[in-house]
Amino acid sequence: MTSHVHRIREELPAVLLFIAAIWGVFLLDRILPLERFGLVPRDWGGLIGVATIPFLHANFNHLLNNTIPLVVLLALLAGSRADSRAVVVITAVLGGLLLWLFGRSYSMHIGASGLVFGLAVFLIVSGILEKRTIPSFISVLVTLFYGSSLLTGILPGQAGVSWDGHLFGGIAGGVVAWLLMRKPG
Repeated sequence: MTSHVHRIREELPAVLLFIAAIWGVFLLDRILPLERFGLVPRDWGGLIGVATIPFLHANFNHLLNNTIPLVVLLALLAGSRADSRAVVVITAVLGGLLLWLFGRSYSMHIGASGLVFGLAVFLIVSGILEKRTIPSFISVLVTLFYGSSLLTGILPGQAGVSWDGHLFGGIAGGVVAWLLMRKPG
């Protein structure tokens, strides 16, 4: 495993650019019908959503509810040993593909919450795998702050909530942590 020791300050411009892109797409969506590019499971036209889902949000509350935990988790990720950009991209794509393959076929999914769940689970699993004080402490913090949301967010039957997007995002985060952070041999 390559060590990617870096500081939050060095990653902050990328974090802010990513958040700005999400907000920019939200503002553009007020003029253009961009939500139609959401993820629709097992629909070839909905496959584009694998790339677009984190950028599309239904309304301001949806955007805000994803922005705050996303900023916190991206900052925690930036302070970890992981390659932050790779973690974000692989988690988002894998979570999107899992949702496209196994999600509810009658739904269009939008929002960054699958990525939020993926990053939270990534930080928890990588903290456990690394067996280091700081990552373990971060995993405990993530569990305390997001633990109940992680459990309730994957329960089916919540109107207007992509619980399956949360579930597959979390699974993707765990898989990515296992793949990138485990010690070889």
